[in-house]
Amino acid sequence: PEGGRRRTLFSTPRTQNARLDRTIPPLLATLLCCNLSLLLVLATMSRLHRPPYVDPTTNICFDCDNSDYEGWLTKQSMWLKDWRRRYFILKGSKLFFAKSEHDAPHGMIDLSTCTTVKSADLKSRKRNSFEISTHETTFLIYADTEKEKDDWIGSVGRAIVRCSSTYQRETSSGGGPGGGAAAAGGGGGGQNRDYGEPGDDDDDSVYSNDSNNPYFN
Repeated sequence: PEGGRRRTLFSTPRTQNARLDRTIPPLLATLLCCNLSLLLVLATMSRLHRPPYVDPTTNICFDCDNSDYEGWLTKQSMWLKDWRRRYFILKGSKLFFAKSEHDAPHGMIDLSTCTTVKSADLKSRKRNSFEISTHETTFLIYADTEKEKDDWIGSVGRAIVRCSSTYQRETSSGGGPGGGAAAAGGGGGGQNRDYGEPGDDDDDSVYSNDSNNPYFN
């Protein structure tokens, strides 16, 4: 009828845009929540299931989950001698390192073959640095803070001691600080492993088998 309201058979572009404006925000919010939930699940799975380290020589797989100690350190490369930031995982007698927290480790230090762990600020010319030594190789590493350095030296040192069948206290005639150096006997050859020697350049690298020394606590 004349003057009445005409019924629209087809939606105009303005009507369609209005409907889209009402529909898109809830849809985007739903998609965003789903993506965030998926990322959270993936991150949780990555933390729970770290890929193992595969020894390139023996193809033996080493589980790296449930570490004893882990964190970021900067390590000097063996060949180019440049400094590379790596994520270190200490588990038992093995110290693994990877390019990131969730990557599979690409390197391993067998602490059962190590002889010393001690401060190395003078040798490396880096603050908060320490060295882990075997009879053939010395690994130079530095931490972000002095506390992290001390924690790593303590954790690695205790792991080395646990690898040894016995350890004994050596006392010097002076009896002053640093007079007793902790030594651990090797499994087969009765070889001493000194955790810092009084003649070393870094003066904070001597550890004694003392109940008050946090290194053995």
